Amino acid sequence: MKLVAAAASAQAFDSFSFQPLISHPLHIPHPSLTHTVTRNLTHCLRKTSLNPLTVKAQQTQIPNPQTNTHSDDVDDDFIPTDQVKLLVKFKSRHNYIRVLQVARKADHPLAGSRLLLLDAPGNIHSIYFPLKSHTDTYFDVFGTLPPILPPGPLGILGFGAGSAARLILELYPQGVVHGWELDPAVISVAREYFGLSRLEKQYPDRLFIYTGNALNASMKNGFSGLLVDLYGKGSLIPELQDPKTWERMRRSLRRGGRIMVNVGGSCVEAEDKGRDGRVVMEETLEAMSKVFDGEVHVLRLGNGKDDSSIALTGEFPDVKVWKKVVPKSLKFYVDMWKPLNG
Repeated sequence: MKLVAAAASAQAFDSFSFQPLISHPLHIPHPSLTHTVTRNLTHCLRKTSLNPLTVKAQQTQIPNPQTNTHSDDVDDDFIPTDQVKLLVKFKSRHNYIRVLQVARKADHPLAGSRLLLLDAPGNIHSIYFPLKSHTDTYFDVFGTLPPILPPGPLGILGFGAGSAARLILELYPQGVVHGWELDPAVISVAREYFGLSRLEKQYPDRLFIYTGNALNASMKNGFSGLLVDLYGKGSLIPELQDPKTWERMRRSLRRGGRIMVNVGGSCVEAEDKGRDGRVVMEETLEAMSKVFDGEVHVLRLGNGKDDSSIALTGEFPDVKVWKKVVPKSLKFYVDMWKPLNG
């Protein structure tokens, strides 16, 4: 059965959800407060220069869902070069890989983190804080998906260094994650610098990683849900603008399964200047809507100039019930979803 607003009671909803491992995880203030978060981390935090080494972190206030208003101002926050260290820099078959270490003393939301950059423009594809799994970025939105899924394995298409997997494994003790990453070098770097080896040892029966084309991912009896974060050369891969791709993903789901997607936005900087981030986002959402007619919702972060978005498929859950089963630190995201054409 599908978990829909009209049919799901709180009791029924609980039967399909994972229970949080952490009863009171890291608190994220409600968006009505003057709280800024790093927007759409993987593709909107950009390293704008390698020489000198400077990280440009674009931030924005999350709009208050009660008023649906937001500021058009964007705060550009630079990390001084003496507070950022380049740990790794090399080209693999698929990526231009760099790992940055941000000093703990930096007056910045990324202080103490490690960042994974994979393309020429310097879009960040993973973030790692050694002492916490929350990132105050769209990865935390991904963490709201498991409670609204039927039982079964969750697939992550575009695993990166494991930011989303780490959060989900720590919050949901019954969750099983299967992740696909195209580049074996990315997985090697993740194990060395992003705590992935420790994560694999900690959850040997709950975390499974594969290298190869994520679009070929499949699971016996289907996935309960999919997290899709597929970028190449700084842009959503072209296959995601094709409805046939979404039809194949839909068929890979169990009954009641859902897909949550990082569709980017105008903040995405591609190597090919002809692939405008906002246009590619709109084309991707259009392709999704042809397969999930009337069942695509969008959560927008940022403002009109530098926005980014997450998309969710399926009939929209009962908000009150969803908020009861999602970890406390992530509840405010539930109120931010809007119908694609609403």
